[in-house]
This record gives sequence, C-alpha cells and structure tokens, in this order.
Amino acid sequence: MSDSIQKTTFTMPIGPIHPAIHEPIRLDLSVDGEEIVDLDVAAGQVHRGIEWIGMNRNNPVQSIYLAERVCGICSACHPFTFVQAVEQAAGIDVPPRAEYIRVIIAEMERIHSHLLWAGVAGHEIGFESLFHLVWRVREKVMDLTEYITGNRNSKAMYQIGGVRRDITEDQAPTIRKTLDYYKSIFDELKKLLLDDPTVKMRTRGVGILSREDALRLCAAGPMARASGVAADVRQDFAYAAYADLGVRAITPDIFTGAVAGDTYDRIVVRLLEVKQSIELIEKALAAMPDGPVLTEPKIAKLLAVLKKADGEAVARTEAPRGECMHYVRMKAGEDALEAWKIRAPTYANLIAVPTMLIGQQIADVPIAFASIDPCMSCSNRAVIVDTHSRTRTELDSEQLHALSVEKTRRLL
Repeated sequence: MSDSIQKTTFTMPIGPIHPAIHEPIRLDLSVDGEEIVDLDVAAGQVHRGIEWIGMNRNNPVQSIYLAERVCGICSACHPFTFVQAVEQAAGIDVPPRAEYIRVIIAEMERIHSHLLWAGVAGHEIGFESLFHLVWRVREKVMDLTEYITGNRNSKAMYQIGGVRRDITEDQAPTIRKTLDYYKSIFDELKKLLLDDPTVKMRTRGVGILSREDALRLCAAGPMARASGVAADVRQDFAYAAYADLGVRAITPDIFTGAVAGDTYDRIVVRLLEVKQSIELIEKALAAMPDGPVLTEPKIAKLLAVLKKADGEAVARTEAPRGECMHYVRMKAGEDALEAWKIRAPTYANLIAVPTMLIGQQIADVPIAFASIDPCMSCSNRAVIVDTHSRTRTELDSEQLHALSVEKTRRLL
C-alpha cells in the first residue's frame, strides 16, 4: 500500500432505533475501517419523569405502582427497593415470612431476566435457534409467575410492610416442579451457551472490561462479577431473608478457571446465577416461617403511619442487572413523598461501554453492547426542550450538579 494513502476516520451512528440495538439509545462510533477508535453514548430517549410523578401521588402506596413500571422486566426489584426505602424512613418492620416471599419473587425474576437476556444474546450473534429455544424455556418461569401473582410480568406483590399475597403450602409443589424442570435442562443450556463453538467464537475476547476498569468505572452486577469483582448486594449488604440463605457472588473463574472479563464471561455469570437462583428459592421454601405477610393489612392504618413518618432513607437491592438504589424522603404531616430518586444498574454500566468497545470491530457492537443487559427506561434522565424555539439543550455534568444542588436546597 502506498504511503500516500492515509487512513480515514468517520462517524457512524447506531440508534436510537436500530435492529442491532434493542434499546432506545444512540451510539456514535468513530471508525477507522472496521475498527472503533472512539465512541459516544447518547441516552435520553425515553425519560418518563416517574420520580416526579411519584412525588405528586397522594401517598407512597400509590407510588409502588409506578416503581413496578420503571422497567418492563425488573417489575420486582424496583418496588422491592422502593418499599424497603419507605419502610426504613418510616420505621416499619416486615414480618419474617414476607421477607422470604420477597426473596422468592426476586429470584424468580432473576431467572426470567437472565434467560431473556441469553435469548437476546443468541439473536445478536445470529444464532436464532438458540434464541427461540431459550425463550421457550423462559416460558416456564413466566407461567410460574402468573400462577403465584396472577400476572406474567407486573407482579404487584410488594407492599409497604410486607407482601400482598401469601405463598401457600398448596402452591409449593408447583414451584418445586418448575425448579426441577430447570435443573433437568441446565446441562443442555450450559452446552448450548457455554460449550458451543459458534458462541465462543463470537464472544471470546469481545467487549473486554478488566477488573481494574470495572472497579474504576463502578460497574455493577453481572458486569462487575464477570470482570472478577466479587460484589453482590445480597452478599455484602444482605437484606430481607438473604442473610439466612448464604449467597455468594459468582465470578467466571468458578467455571473457566480464569477471568477474561469479556462477553463470554458475562454469559457464564448469568447462567450460573440461574442455577444459584433455583437453589435460593428451594432454600427459601424450606426455611420460610409461618406468620403474617403484612405488618398492617388495613390500608387506612398504614397510611396514617406513613403520614407521621419524618426522615429519609436509601435502600439497595441486587437487581438482575446489578445494584439498584432508591432514595426517599418523607415529611411528617405530608401524605406524598417529599423526594424520590432512583439509581438503576444500567446507569452505572453505561459508563463502561466506551472502554469495552474502543478497539473492537463494528460487527462486535451488537453483542458487546447487549452484554451489559441495558435497560434505558431504568436509566434515562432529563433533557430540556424549549417548545417555543424547538431547540434541545443537553445538560453536561457540571450543569446537572448545579441543578441538583439547587433542588436539594429547595427541599431543605
């Protein structure tokens, strides 16, 4: 090649609507040939103002409905985190039986979420038969969710002070039957997802995030654990019944003997966590104590307690995607929340996307980006739009910080 021929770099946008990216986000790639040399992540496509709406509901109980709809998949972890924050701020204890039921529902959601992601991963690498197989397997946990809660996805189980429905002895055999089904096909799933040469070829060495980068960028959930960071809220800050169940963070070296921090390792972590969730549900069913499932079943009395609450709290849970945090602030004499703030795991993991993709090939973008299991409806924040001039203003970090300080002072 002649020295006079120079490489050229140009920008190639992917999204916010693109068949390779199943979330409303735009990735602006700077590419040199097929290699990605720079990357900008542009979020802000689906901000719905849920926190503001929740602060304008009549009471915190009405905001549970909104928390359940922050994410279409994580309809347990957000209300789980939210009710814990309200309970801490209001000084409400939760019956032990309810704590176990909360864990069972949360782990069922983890199975559902990880299997859904595994199917999407197969689709992203063009392995459509894997996609359809895994989603067929996923139907079993969806059916079980409907059996217990009445809904396939929006479970409506979490209430301030406990859960809305009990899991009875008559339901336990059906739960165990579903768990036995997953145990019977686990080796088949492992063979397809971890041993198949096509999957390995498309995921090994793709989207690498080292342990040092995962710590530096504050990665969360399977993203962090796949990079060798043994962090898990269920283990490190045990909540509900997790302290009694012996949760241990899963890292890929358990299966592979080493940590590469690539997309393949993220498949390993999520698949092993499906097995772990099965075991946790079995333990919870066996150890679940008798007793009530709500501290205060009469809603009028509960609302009276909440109206007297004066304080703030931060609660955290280990959502399928990673650490989920909810902050609430309550003022005595007021019915509604004074403040509500959500920090979802995707919000943290998006920061790692440039590190993962720079130096990769364009063809690796779909599976590498999908490997963080992104949820933009959980993560989007604000963009200011001037309706008169029809101009759009993006807020940088300094502006957002200044506005946050101003808002905090108004709340004091």
